[in-house]
Amino acid sequence: MHANCVHKQIIYTMAQNKGAIVRYRALDKCLRSKHRKYDMAGLIQACSEALTEAFSTPMSVSRRQVIYDMHHMESNAGYCADIETYHEGGKKAYYRYSDPDFSIEKMPLSDDEMDQLKETILMLNRFKGMPHFKEMEGLLRKLEDTFHLKGSEDSVIGFEQNPDLQGLENITPLFEAIVNKQVLQIRYKSFKANKPITCEIHPYFLKQYNNRWFLFGWNTEFNDITNFALDRIEAISPMLGEYKPKPEDLNFDEYFDDIIGVTIPQNKRVEHIVMRVAPDRYPYIKNKPLHPSQHNYDKEYRIAIDVIPNNELIALLLSFGSQLEVLEPQSVRDMMRDHVKTLNKFYK
Repeated sequence: MHANCVHKQIIYTMAQNKGAIVRYRALDKCLRSKHRKYDMAGLIQACSEALTEAFSTPMSVSRRQVIYDMHHMESNAGYCADIETYHEGGKKAYYRYSDPDFSIEKMPLSDDEMDQLKETILMLNRFKGMPHFKEMEGLLRKLEDTFHLKGSEDSVIGFEQNPDLQGLENITPLFEAIVNKQVLQIRYKSFKANKPITCEIHPYFLKQYNNRWFLFGWNTEFNDITNFALDRIEAISPMLGEYKPKPEDLNFDEYFDDIIGVTIPQNKRVEHIVMRVAPDRYPYIKNKPLHPSQHNYDKEYRIAIDVIPNNELIALLLSFGSQLEVLEPQSVRDMMRDHVKTLNKFYK
């Protein structure tokens, strides 16, 4: 799952949970009040005001929602609350707890709250290695132990991540440097280099691709944007100097639109790449596109993408072996042919 999508899902889930908790607490305050009687209109108003205050935006709830919330509070999945309806000198109905000393604040976590807590812990556990996670990790372990959320149960979901990946320790200092607009000196040794180089970098963005992390920033030596694999960074230290802000026309939400991976070759343009796919492989590539620009031609088992050719593209296409053939342009066919010729030498 793309990192932006995960972040939005967590925010959405937490907002939903927060809204429910705000309503339950508002109802709890009304139902145990010894100074005011609450009818349905009063409960609706109290919940609406509590939500508006919690989310800093005008919000309201329906009668149906309040009734549903009270039913939930009465249920075993909720708080086992005993809510009674009573009348005083007329037909208007009022609501209160049968036990005036009852409060959901005094109750242990409900089944629903426990489930929500488990889901939240599962989501947050995905962010191991991210900035400030070490502090959060201790809290999560304490929650698991206190509420017996982990126990001896086996895992039921697996995420694609490598806890032994080198360079994860660099995420926190780089993340903080980006946020604080701090110029950095980085000692970096690529796989191809015989010795490391030292660069002055103005960091802008961190991106994960193919289970590796990359830093993008302004390289003063090249006077251009450069990317650095975090697992090849040997040292990071802050530097004195004026931070060069990210160019106004540089939007990292769009920066990678025309490529696969993280490498943008210089002086190359977007190519319309047409491929023939083996019939038994075609449904998989159709359902999991190689790139957002992908077009599918079902009758011919062909696909087409519009990207700038780079090493990551060629590596991806080669991973399909004989089940994918590049038809055009000729320049990309030539790149594939050269790699296949080299492979052929190994397997004669």
